[in-house]
Amino acid sequence: MAYVPLDPSPPSRLSRTLLRYARRKYGDLQPAAAAGNHSGVLLANGALETVVARRWTKLDPHLRHLAVQAVSGAIGCSWCIDYSYYLGVTDGIDPAKVRDVGRWRTSDVYDERERLVLEFAERATATPATVDDELAGRLQAVFDVEELTELAAWVALESYRSRFNAGLGLVSQGFSASCAVPAWPA
Repeated sequence: MAYVPLDPSPPSRLSRTLLRYARRKYGDLQPAAAAGNHSGVLLANGALETVVARRWTKLDPHLRHLAVQAVSGAIGCSWCIDYSYYLGVTDGIDPAKVRDVGRWRTSDVYDERERLVLEFAERATATPATVDDELAGRLQAVFDVEELTELAAWVALESYRSRFNAGLGLVSQGFSASCAVPAWPA
């Protein structure tokens, strides 16, 4: 249960306007409604997400989805895990890869590049972060500077999102239930 109102018509006119826009573009997302309790938070989140959607385009989207799912899982935000799964599958990532993020070390569905992204996401999300020179060197051998910068930004952004949502008691809205996950062969 959310710890703040998820009012579709908050008292602030700015928040009402921004929420209407967000609903038309993305649907009824609880984090937007929660942020609507503070017009400055809602405006800042909207500005950030708009820039992210338009300008963070260097990293392979499948790698981004894996990193975001890893951060969501590490923090334990059920809303983010659910929504990230939905977005990843909708964007064409193999559902098994999204499902196995929590066991990436032992799963056979990942290639070495994906494992490197998952390791980075896990270690950068740890408190304190445990990214060291050895890991940085392996990342630099695979990713150019823009990709690596964007990967770090995705991990940090998802940490912010997950902690905001979990901190306000937001839980899964059931997005992943709408994914058409193929049945496993018998």
